[in-house]
Amino acid sequence: MSDPRVLPDTLTGQRDALASGEASSATLVARALERADTEGRRLGAVIGLRADAARAEAEAADARRSAGDVRGPLDGIPLLLKDNMVQRGEPTTCASRILEGFVSPYDSTVVEKLQAAGAVIIGRANMDEFAMGSSNENSIFGPARNPFDVSRSCGGSSGGPAAVVAAGIVPMALGSDTGGSIRQPASFCGVTGLKPTYGRVSRWGLVAFASSLDQIGPFTHTAEEAAWVLQAISGHDPRDSTSIPIDVPDFAAELSGDVSGLTIGVPAEALETEGLDPTVRSLVEAAVGELEAAGAKTVPVHLPHLKYGVDAYYVIATAEASSNLARFDGVRYGRRAEAVRDLDELYRRSRSEGFGDEVKRRILLGTFVLSAGYYDAYYKKAQQVRTLVRGDFERAFEQCDVVAMPTYPEPAFPLGDKSEDPLAMYLGDVFTVTANLAGLPGVSIPCGRMDGLPVGLQLLGQPLQEGRLLRVADAYQRRTDHHLARPGVPE
Repeated sequence: MSDPRVLPDTLTGQRDALASGEASSATLVARALERADTEGRRLGAVIGLRADAARAEAEAADARRSAGDVRGPLDGIPLLLKDNMVQRGEPTTCASRILEGFVSPYDSTVVEKLQAAGAVIIGRANMDEFAMGSSNENSIFGPARNPFDVSRSCGGSSGGPAAVVAAGIVPMALGSDTGGSIRQPASFCGVTGLKPTYGRVSRWGLVAFASSLDQIGPFTHTAEEAAWVLQAISGHDPRDSTSIPIDVPDFAAELSGDVSGLTIGVPAEALETEGLDPTVRSLVEAAVGELEAAGAKTVPVHLPHLKYGVDAYYVIATAEASSNLARFDGVRYGRRAEAVRDLDELYRRSRSEGFGDEVKRRILLGTFVLSAGYYDAYYKKAQQVRTLVRGDFERAFEQCDVVAMPTYPEPAFPLGDKSEDPLAMYLGDVFTVTANLAGLPGVSIPCGRMDGLPVGLQLLGQPLQEGRLLRVADAYQRRTDHHLARPGVPE
């Protein structure tokens, strides 16, 4: 049996180690639990472990494997969940005081599917409260830190899941993406982060932020590994009215390494965006050039409404958050204020004590844009812009198969750098929010480093074309080694 200190940190490596007998699931899970309890907590990325249950599930996976029953590439391999996906008998806090003490009575669909695939959930990863944030600083557990530089953000809101994969604690993790919350942390932490098509993965059991935008997706080291995880968690779910009733294709089967005949669209509006760091732009352009050298064709495309995406997103997302978070009232579950005079005071105090500043800010914004006299001026107008954004992509995809642009205008920023300026934080989402508005699949893959910090290339695809999208990402990763970068190792 291999020395647990030198076990592979990738999903591919751990799958192969299990297949060859060089490692057992029990060994992999024990190593992951140990690292989660030390490195994971040092980074602020791990907020809860289910050690006993995970060890038992690992032993069951080993027994199945010994009997010749292997459920697939995830079988017996550890992972962490973002703390907004419920699991039976486990706490789910969404990194918020208002859900302190809540224990879920049921499993989310993704948990059911992961367990059916044999994956071992070892615990929960940190996040921005109710998935509202881009830095993982809005959490009752404190910030999660970037493994490449602990003074910097690991991104948000799925910062914890990105950090634990980048740090080699687990080879895969699940996050959720409402406006870039998988892709931006993936960019900051130098890992692969996939946001599937809206409706591809069931949202049953995902605590809602903005229901028309939220989507669950994986963090891994490679596009091929992301395809395996997506395969496991996808599929129609009648419990989720937005789940698409369509068969799940074999995503990994499309990863041929060949991009000949594919066309990459490059929007000038993205590369000319104010605030885009010149080094980030040059790295993204070099990545597109690498795809061109691999046989893809590149063409200019236009996304004229890209610049309005952030405005529309923060109207729609906050409006939906205002509605969704109304259920947290101190009555049915979660935090409840004590010694109150009447029901109004119970609501007011429970919510005031339970929600953090960023969540309160977004609830107030959402309530305002939905209020009488402002609905048409803000919410209706934002939905009209959403339609225009969707139309931009439809026209772009008439000319190309995949759109390429930066994931974020800069590499990971220092913790605290934007926390006092919410507008600056919001504007950083310019390249990611439009995929959520249009319901498109998107992936961020590392394409180089700037001052030692990872930079992400974002690829966006047509609805339900994750296989083609991952084919392009995989072809790039076969030709480059940016996805092999690890914290503490010079470029």
